[in-house]
Amino acid sequence: MPNLLSKRKRGLLDHRGLWLLALPALVVVVLMQYMPLPGLIIAFKNYNYGLGPWKSSWSGFSNFTYLFTTGVAARITYNTIKWNFLFIVLSHSLAMLVALLMNELSRRSIKIYQTIFFFPYFLSWVIAAYLGFALLSGDRGIINTLLTRMGRDTVIWYAQPDAWRVILPLAYLWKHFGYIAIIYFTALIGLDPQLFEAADIEGANRIQKVFRISIPQLKQLVVILVMIDIGRIFRSDFGLFFQFTRNSSTLYPVTDVIDTYVYRALLTLGDPGMAAAAGLYQSVVALVLVLLSNKLITKLDEESRVF
Repeated sequence: MPNLLSKRKRGLLDHRGLWLLALPALVVVVLMQYMPLPGLIIAFKNYNYGLGPWKSSWSGFSNFTYLFTTGVAARITYNTIKWNFLFIVLSHSLAMLVALLMNELSRRSIKIYQTIFFFPYFLSWVIAAYLGFALLSGDRGIINTLLTRMGRDTVIWYAQPDAWRVILPLAYLWKHFGYIAIIYFTALIGLDPQLFEAADIEGANRIQKVFRISIPQLKQLVVILVMIDIGRIFRSDFGLFFQFTRNSSTLYPVTDVIDTYVYRALLTLGDPGMAAAAGLYQSVVALVLVLLSNKLITKLDEESRVF
């Protein structure tokens, strides 16, 4: 035991520079992720603002019972999983395709495309919501103006749930796929050029090099990025579903997810207990999904597992 402790101390001293570098991130994680954990007790209480979380009366699982018996949990869970699964598939597929195409371009033109694809990622959903409203507004929106000039009737887009089954994926891809594409492209330009030189000697064409070299070499990176997204699958992009849709109640059957429900439960309904219950449910299911995904990946390819 003393030898083990001395080895750990020696390891800490040898890597003190790395620990100092990681210290700010560790502090943020402790403050933002671990210190709020005792607040989960609110999910099991009838919260009283005057008494605070510790003196409020216990409610047991009544908040969870209401959440599941009213059908709200089924709707927001279905929408959350459906949209995030679709976003993962579409964004990574498109990002991979764009990264492979960019890898075939000259280095001078790549800078232009990088800027075009990456720029929307830096825009907040508040700004994106105003851009979307400029397109979809019922009276002065660009799309309705074009429809009017073509002799067509205008459409109240914020009252058409079916239309948002297409609008939401397009908005998400516009904002996010460029960021993922840059990550894939960075990995592609870091591949050993000797692999492609050997393929040229063997007479491989571009398509064969993509499927035999580029994509297989990106497999580990794809697994890591997808696992990260799966870990966030129950934490939807709040700005997309709340700001971009302008919180239209007509669209709730399509756009209502766990994050927006928690927000409304806390601010609109004024029920911290219900909001905490939905948030706890969200976190537990997300953890289960990550563990199951990693176990599945381990069975398919043990070297590709994350942990």
